[in-house]
Amino acid sequence: MIGDWLDIGPVGQIPPGNARTLPVRGGEEIAIFRTLDNRFYALVNACPHKSGPLSQGIVHGNVVTCPLHNWNISLKTGEALGEDKGCVPTIPLKVDAGRIYLQRSAAIAPRGGSGPEAKAA
Repeated sequence: MIGDWLDIGPVGQIPPGNARTLPVRGGEEIAIFRTLDNRFYALVNACPHKSGPLSQGIVHGNVVTCPLHNWNISLKTGEALGEDKGCVPTIPLKVDAGRIYLQRSAAIAPRGGSGPEAKAA
């Protein structure tokens, strides 16, 4: 059902290897990432370490490196990698007919605790 998904725009708005942010009234800002192999992921835009803006990090493979303290975060799971511990909520995402959609209930729900744990498609 289309009402379950928010159309946030065309895939072309995010160049490969980059991210864009989506402010959420009453919730946490979301970062939408496009990898170099054209996969899309959405995470809350805050590193689990010190809330660094993940959207400003370097995307490599299916990982983003936080610009503040170089933590590596999986774009698939939101989990910190290596010796670092922590997790950032992921937001279910789909691409259809060249447009990016976020799951409405996950994108606009206020965050508290661990948030949604679903993988981005």
